Amino acid sequence: MVQLLNGSSMAGSIVMIVAMLAVFYFMLIRPENKRKKEAEEMRSSLKVGDKITTIGGIVGTVVNVKDDKFVMETGADQVRIELAKWALSTNDSAAERAKEEKQKSMEAKAKAVAAKKAERAKKNDK
Repeated sequence: MVQLLNGSSMAGSIVMIVAMLAVFYFMLIRPENKRKKEAEEMRSSLKVGDKITTIGGIVGTVVNVKDDKFVMETGADQVRIELAKWALSTNDSAAERAKEEKQKSMEAKAKAVAAKKAERAKKNDK
């Protein structure tokens, strides 16, 4: 009887440890890996003409892109700075393009819904 209770408490402990590891994975590790992947995607899709912000807060426009570095131009005096790609914080141009594409897709969906409603109304009138 004593062995049975001891075995079930060990099984319960193992289940709790596995549950804690699952929580850590889904709450901490997985989202961090997703953020890293998105940042790497943003850095690899950098193009000439993109408006960007660096980790240090420098704002400018990309004028040249190399394998692991890029050259940006800042301000009205057109100062050019060469930086490593890992120093890129945000790509404002890419964010604007994504926002515009989302807006266009929402408008297209709204037009399709309106067309379906108009078609149904015509059928009901007949």
